[in-house]
Amino acid sequence: MEGKPRPQATAEQAQYAMDRMIALAQFGQQDIAARLGLNVTDLTCLGFIIEAAMAGEQLAAGDLAERAQLTTGAVTGVLNRLEKAGYAGREADPSDRRRVRVVMADSAQARILQVYGPMYERLGHLFADYTPDEIAVLTDWFTRAKALMRESLDEIREA
Repeated sequence: MEGKPRPQATAEQAQYAMDRMIALAQFGQQDIAARLGLNVTDLTCLGFIIEAAMAGEQLAAGDLAERAQLTTGAVTGVLNRLEKAGYAGREADPSDRRRVRVVMADSAQARILQVYGPMYERLGHLFADYTPDEIAVLTDWFTRAKALMRESLDEIREA
């Protein structure tokens, strides 16, 4: 499959486009969270819970705190709200009674896909416009950019 002709762009233009997309995504996350009856932090944590469930991972409350870069006390509040809203629950870890595992509620993914589904469908159509090699470049870029962003945010938090 040969790629379609793409307009030329500079690194500055690409960074500007990325900044605008991130800004839109931040506002969009607020809207999506509100539609689901959550706040943005709870929605982000729910995303980590779904990601772990889809990967077949057992996610402990402490693991969620680490992934979300929250204190364990803050994660307790998040889990209380997610349980109340019917998105997640807690269960004792059978191998270590001191640990609590976080589990996704059976209906959570379907409820979330009602909101995210149309956007994911549109993104699927957009990705279909790219060759496998182009998608590999995009995936590589997003993965590496995420690592750089994490490093920069860690520096900002430590300052």
